[in-house]
Amino acid sequence: MKMGRKKKVGTAGRFGARYGKKIREKVAEIEKIEKQRHICPNCKMRYLKREGTGIWICKKCGAKFAGQAYYPPRVS
Repeated sequence: MKMGRKKKVGTAGRFGARYGKKIREKVAEIEKIEKQRHICPNCKMRYLKREGTGIWICKKCGAKFAGQAYYPPRVS
């Protein structure tokens, strides 16, 4: 007996078949960006991580920044 293919849905897989495909895809995309490490505006290293809603902290230099809920402040 053959097993069907399972599509990888990432973090939005926890919702199962609820809420619709488009919404689950958007949630997965936002969470992917939110959870990755970003470049610190202070030391320019890739150690910036989200601590809470709009709060970003650099694991290297210890600087704390306020940014958007899912995106850190921009590096100029």
